[in-house]
Amino acid sequence: MLAFTVIGSFWLEIALKIRVLARIKRLFFSIFPVALLFISWDIFAVRREHWKFDTSQILGIYGPFNIPLEEFLFFLIIPIAGIMTLEAVRTVKKNWIVGDFEK
Repeated sequence: MLAFTVIGSFWLEIALKIRVLARIKRLFFSIFPVALLFISWDIFAVRREHWKFDTSQILGIYGPFNIPLEEFLFFLIIPIAGIMTLEAVRTVKKNWIVGDFEK
């Protein structure tokens, strides 16, 4: 699913020249705090055995705190795809105000 997300949205970076990946510092500060919160939640939930990751549906590569690689990638790829989609709409619809600046 992560591969489909990359294929489905990352082409916007090239086709529409939205330059999301070129603004890496802005992207980092947009994603990192939320990702940190949700990864912390994952760590807590797995340690308390509230949930687990199905070993038949993951690659078997684990990062810190025994969290699968796919989970870390999820909290990186999905927000980037969302930001790219938002920026693509803003590029196509020039008069659309998202709320980050006033006319």
